[in-house]
Amino acid sequence: MKKILLLAMFGIFSLTAPAQSMQFLRTSQSSVQSNTDQDVFTPIGKYIQSGDYEKLSAWFADNLELNIMGAINNCTRNQARLIIKNFFTNYTPKKFTIIHKSGKAPMKYAVGSLTAGGEKFRVILYVKTTDGVNSIQQLKVERE
Repeated sequence: MKKILLLAMFGIFSLTAPAQSMQFLRTSQSSVQSNTDQDVFTPIGKYIQSGDYEKLSAWFADNLELNIMGAINNCTRNQARLIIKNFFTNYTPKKFTIIHKSGKAPMKYAVGSLTAGGEKFRVILYVKTTDGVNSIQQLKVERE
């Protein structure tokens, strides 16, 4: 009798374990999905506002077009990082707000307003998604 009771309990526990595993799997998948659905411009905007050129440059494509107040450069990620560092040194960011977003994968863009160094700038970002990875293809900064 004890053996039958023991086998019955073992059977019940072994049937509930896969259900719990499936629930965990569904929860994990939904959290990954919600992370991929996040607005790509939220962290980028945060790094622009804080003047964090290092974290911002991590979003740069290997080669990108950078237009800072009319000075157009097709440059590597490292060159762009130095140019943005110089811009943030000369114009310390105070506030950045996204005022318009559009597009869908693989190409999205946003227009933002940047207050930096006592001046106002318009910032235009083009972000491309390739194999699930977002990268800034073009960044333009112009005085308003």
